[in-house]
Amino acid sequence: MNAKSFVAEKDGESVGDSVLRRLRFDIIRGALLPETRLRLEPLRATYGVSVTTLREILSRLVVEGFVVAEGQRGFEVAPVNEANLRDICELRLLLECHALQRSMTLGSLDWEAHVVSAHHKLQSVEGRLMSGDPTSVEQWVQFDWDFHHSTVSACDMPALMNTHSNVFDLYLRYHMLALNFRGKPAADEHLRLRDLVVARKTEAAIALLTSHVRAGMEHILASGKFT
Repeated sequence: MNAKSFVAEKDGESVGDSVLRRLRFDIIRGALLPETRLRLEPLRATYGVSVTTLREILSRLVVEGFVVAEGQRGFEVAPVNEANLRDICELRLLLECHALQRSMTLGSLDWEAHVVSAHHKLQSVEGRLMSGDPTSVEQWVQFDWDFHHSTVSACDMPALMNTHSNVFDLYLRYHMLALNFRGKPAADEHLRLRDLVVARKTEAAIALLTSHVRAGMEHILASGKFT
């Protein structure tokens, strides 16, 4: 995933990169369920690329953690379980807390404005979800990413940011499979996080981010789908 869009085409993007992004998103949103065998011919017909290109894409998704290779048997969507989610959660916090600290030290006024703008969009879609509109779930996933990414976007460590983006996607996959928005507590935490970040209250912001992410993880596990 990226900060602009899960599925929108981007200028100068190769066919292979476009299909990689689409296939990753289909795994994240559960269109391709965990442990589904990824047969090359059906995938070729669905995504419109050659088998050779598909093999390259699937190999990249293996590295990213969305697909597992079965030796001579091919590929399947990576499984999900509680231990894996807890591992991903802690890795996300390790990366995101460090990136947040760097951003709050280095961020400009434009960075603050970006945080506020991203939160405004997230708050809007969270309001619709809390009003019972289930069609907003995928949009919420995008805006949740946009907001959290905005808070760390002033971090000056590209390798950390690229790794964080991938780990965030792995975490969101569980959110999408659970299909259960945490509701007002999550929305309230996002609002408080916005205010702490803009006020440059680093210690309090990191503490809130940590409790926010772990509460989200426990909410996902409470669905009973990953035990």
